[in-house]
Amino acid sequence: MHFRKVTLVGVGLLGGSLGLALRRRGLAGEVQGFVRRASSVAECLALGVVDRCSRNLAEAVADADLVVLCSPVGQMAPLFREMSRHLAPDCVVTDVGSVKSALVAEIEPLAEAAGVRFVGSHPMAGAEKSGPAHARADLFEGAVCVVTPTAASDPESVDLVRRLWEAVGARVLPMNPMLHDDLVARASHLPHVVAASLANYVLSPAHPREQSELCAGGFRDTTRVASGSPEMWRDIALANRRHLSRVLGVFIEDLSEFRHALDAGDATALEEFFRQAKTRRDQRYPDPDPARTARTDAPA
Repeated sequence: MHFRKVTLVGVGLLGGSLGLALRRRGLAGEVQGFVRRASSVAECLALGVVDRCSRNLAEAVADADLVVLCSPVGQMAPLFREMSRHLAPDCVVTDVGSVKSALVAEIEPLAEAAGVRFVGSHPMAGAEKSGPAHARADLFEGAVCVVTPTAASDPESVDLVRRLWEAVGARVLPMNPMLHDDLVARASHLPHVVAASLANYVLSPAHPREQSELCAGGFRDTTRVASGSPEMWRDIALANRRHLSRVLGVFIEDLSEFRHALDAGDATALEEFFRQAKTRRDQRYPDPDPARTARTDAPA
């Protein structure tokens, strides 16, 4: 596949990585970026994540055959409203937002009124670091990218968005927008809340100063995603608050059950809790070095 012009509305980690992938794989004649700050224009050009970069949204999207919304999810609908009258009639618009149902419901009628086509998508390929300086051309290789068509979606546009993500190395998974939001509330949004809660609690200045000295590799790995953008995760939590609130309730109930077993000194229940977790995680992420697993499982 080859695009004449792709515009990335927002050039952070995901936008910058997509720009690098498009350029290095020769998938676009021109990759144009849209950013808000003059310093970001210079940074994006210096890093080579786009061919051109502009602070003028109308100029950036003009004549593009594909536009990808790569801004924080809370900014996507307002940006679409702002740019819609400047889009070419045959333009396809997609996004990288991690919440889909409300966004798709808002943008689809706007796209229809503007005479363009919108198909939602979400590459599961983020990181705790943000900004184009952390962009990687291989970020999407082997990652799952959810594409969320609806009954109103144009089949050719859905196929084009699918081929876009496959062309940069992702494995595409079609999914209903509502189901997507329910699943990512557990698999992505809940882990971020838990990591942030652990970081807030354990590293609180209310604890003795020696507390942080005891936070080793396990704590670091468990809380890694807490270093993500606070503004971005605020918007994600609010956009998916119905699903996230529900899964938080279930998670809190599970923790309460563990606490009851702990208070009761129920060794059988505690061991089963840890055994089940180990089995489920090991099945999802098999260790490529069984010998290492055996060493890790050996008693101290």
